[in-house]
Formats: sequence, structure tokens, C-alpha cells
Amino acid sequence: MKLLSYLDGDKEDWGVVLGDGVASLRQRSGCATLAEFVGSPAWATRDTLVAGLQAERPLAGLHYLPVIPRPEKIVCAVRNYMDHHQEVLAAGMQRELSDFPPIFLRVWRSQTAHEAPIVRPRVSESLDWEGELAVIIGRGGRDIPEAQAWDHVAGYSVYNDGSVREWQFHAKQIASGKNFESTGGFGPWMVTADEIAPGRQLKLETRLNGETIQSSHTGHMIFPIPRLIAYASTIFTLVPGDVLITGTPAGVGWSRKPQRFMKHGDVCEVEIEAIGTLRNPIVDQA
Repeated sequence: MKLLSYLDGDKEDWGVVLGDGVASLRQRSGCATLAEFVGSPAWATRDTLVAGLQAERPLAGLHYLPVIPRPEKIVCAVRNYMDHHQEVLAAGMQRELSDFPPIFLRVWRSQTAHEAPIVRPRVSESLDWEGELAVIIGRGGRDIPEAQAWDHVAGYSVYNDGSVREWQFHAKQIASGKNFESTGGFGPWMVTADEIAPGRQLKLETRLNGETIQSSHTGHMIFPIPRLIAYASTIFTLVPGDVLITGTPAGVGWSRKPQRFMKHGDVCEVEIEAIGTLRNPIVDQA
């Protein structure tokens, strides 16, 4: 099942993808948001909830919102693909593999939706792409054991962790380069976890203006999803609708010689097997 958030006029709504269209589930479920739904008792009845529904509006022309528009937490893993770690070392960065998952937090205003612009800030010309698998938390918890982590996953989506590189390197903590407004593409929808077997290796591809610039798979993760969930939940309570961004594979623009970055007029797409394709035009900050 594919679930998404969108605008209905000037009001936020959410619903289920049915063929080439969408049907609202907000009133039918009694849940105002998708984040509320994935943590509610209604989640267990989702198949019954959508049975027999017909699409109410087409996906074409839909005003998408980020899948979870305002998650409490967006937890992002750093250098969590072995091929990316190796390309960073080859580019001259001095980094060692950690015994624990390196993470940072994004704020929700840094997100942008499918088909909405990723905005290159006026202070930088080094806006880089990072195609990533997103995990949406359904059942919250603290100190979640790895063996139980899959039970806390509601579904999966696609993320472009747009990175403003020189701001990322202002200090040892990289969050300043990861939180500029409208730099993190998130969408177009989430695919519920029952559609994808736990730990399934998924192909990931990023394209810039149609050219493939990243091509890898989630099997290259250093810290797999259960480890990330266990680690993050040791620090803070995970709640329904929290988003876990699992890291990017090799192929980022910063590591290339010469370096290459996204610019006004570009279109960046991230496609993940069994989920879909996230598409964002790149525009300069006004």
C-alpha cells in the first residue's frame, strides 16, 4: 500500500494511492495526519479501510507534501554505506569507521516534497545530492532491541539528503550543512512495510538531468536498519511518524574530480526499487 500527504486546496490531507489517483483517508480513518495514522489502532485495519475505494483525484497535478510533513525527529545516518565511506577516504577526508552509528538531526522545515523545488541557498554553490532510503517509524519506543526493530517500522520512502557542503564542513558537527530550508526531498509516498521483506536489498539510483550519478543498493549499509533503530532509541524515544534516513551510497558530487554540484535549472531524481521515484527541480534561493 502507498500512502502520501498532499494539499487539498489550502488544507493538508493524506490518503492512499489507487492506480493513477488518490483517495483521502483523513475522515475515514479519524486521523488528521499520516503520522497520527501509523501510530493509531486504525493502522491495523488499513486494508479494510481502503477496500472498495475509488480514486478521488488524479496524481497528475497533485500538490504533494513531504510524506510526513512535520515529523518530531528526522534522524540521519552519516557515511553509512561502505562504498561511500571509501570514496570519501579517496577524496582526502580523514575518517575512520566508527563502532557506533554516526547520526545527526534534520529539522522538518528543511524538507521539500516530490515535484517541489530543492532550493540552493544564496550563500553556497556546493549543493550536493544524496539519494537515501527513508524509514518511517510506526510504533514508538525507547531502548528498542535490534531483534524487535522491524516491528516498529511502518514503511519506507525515498529521500534526497541535499547537502550544502562548505557549511557542512564549518565544524566537526555537520548539521549546519544539512538543514537549509527546502533542501531535503522526501517522497513521493511511503510504501507500507508489509510490501517489502525486512532487510531486502533494494537498488538505489540517483539521476541528474537524466544522467545516472549514483547506482548502488541498500546491502552496502554499514549499520543496517535494526542497528540504527536500536541506537537512536537508546538516545531518545522514537514516536510514530519519526523518519530515519539511512545514509547514501557512493557517487556524491563532492568526491568527484572535478567536483560537481546541483545548480538552478537541474532536475534530480532518486529512484529506489519497490518504492518509487522522487523528483525535484533545483532552483536558486530568491
